[in-house]
Amino acid sequence: MNNKKQSKTAFVLEGGAMRGLYSAGVLDVFMQNNISTDAIFGVSAGALFGINFKSKQIGRAIRYNIKYAHEKNYMGLYSLITTGNIMNKEFCFNKLVNELDKFDFETFNNSPIDFFAVVTNVEAGNAEYIKITDAKEGLEALRASGSMPFVSKCVELEGAKYLDGAISDPIPLQKALDEGYGKIIVVLTRPENYRKHRNSMPYNLYYRKYPNFIKTANKQHEIYNKTLDLIKQYENEEKIIVLRPSQDLKIARVEKNIKKLNAIYQLGIEDCTSNLDKIKKYLETSGIFK
Repeated sequence: MNNKKQSKTAFVLEGGAMRGLYSAGVLDVFMQNNISTDAIFGVSAGALFGINFKSKQIGRAIRYNIKYAHEKNYMGLYSLITTGNIMNKEFCFNKLVNELDKFDFETFNNSPIDFFAVVTNVEAGNAEYIKITDAKEGLEALRASGSMPFVSKCVELEGAKYLDGAISDPIPLQKALDEGYGKIIVVLTRPENYRKHRNSMPYNLYYRKYPNFIKTANKQHEIYNKTLDLIKQYENEEKIIVLRPSQDLKIARVEKNIKKLNAIYQLGIEDCTSNLDKIKKYLETSGIFK
């Protein structure tokens, strides 16, 4: 690892749509216990919910997801049919953040934490890590990070097309290592021993204009499982801390059941709380825990 940031800390946040509320629970416990970081690498829901850590808004992610779970203009089939996106752009990235459950743009922008949203360049087929310093200007990058294939239109940023970062780098531990972060907490949204299998989604047909994207998407399971192997190696060597669901709670990607949403969020709180002493001890040498 690069020694220039040996003492600095990064959070690596996996996505997984509504499974990401597990990470929201973890991050809320961190905020309640004054645990901070130098950087966040968020993928998909990890980015969309992770922004609330930098804006210091405890409970915001679970609050609006429960309140608007059954709002047809939030997320789901109605939005997909009427807009072409399962996440309604106008509702999620305008009305919600500016009116219904206001996002604290000022606090986010003034925070010293470096925030990276992972996206997949559809034409190149590779991951990109967009640093968001101005939250309003970065909303489209966040939307791109969470735009799931088949149920989302490509998001254009500076002339390039992007989709879900989980396609190309679902758990960006290697990126954090390459950037030289010496203390890394990885928050997964799948339980231990989970492995991804190759899916049968018709990438070849639906994205035939983008051969590089097809190639990456078809080996997504290999990328994911290889990263899990790396995570396990570093975890066993006590170089990183890993938080993952201690129970295999079944939850849909676009979950509407409020009890299930609450359950995955509460599990994040419980798992993080039970590991607090271990986490604090790990972070003490970095000076990040205050």
